[in-house]
Amino acid sequence: NKIIQYINTGSTSGSVNFPNVQLAAVKDAHRLLHIHHNVPNVLAQIDQILGRYNINILGQYLKTNEQIGYVITDVDQAYGQELLDELKQIEPTIWFRVLY
Repeated sequence: NKIIQYINTGSTSGSVNFPNVQLAAVKDAHRLLHIHHNVPNVLAQIDQILGRYNINILGQYLKTNEQIGYVITDVDQAYGQELLDELKQIEPTIWFRVLY
């Protein structure tokens, strides 16, 4: 059940390797997951990229532990591959994916 929640919503409840995050799905949104090394300025870089593409943020959640940062961002509109490529290329990115 926890694996299904992670795949569907990005929730990491009970995980030992990631910060603990429990989020419900947001209707009519696109959910982006960004996992990165826990260093300063990553959230600002994500938001700057979204702003350049005029993407409205419906909700955003950042949780960290000593090594890992975990950002879930819900946006309300479609986006192109260029946006996704830029988010993937933020320097301390470990993994990025679109959840839905």
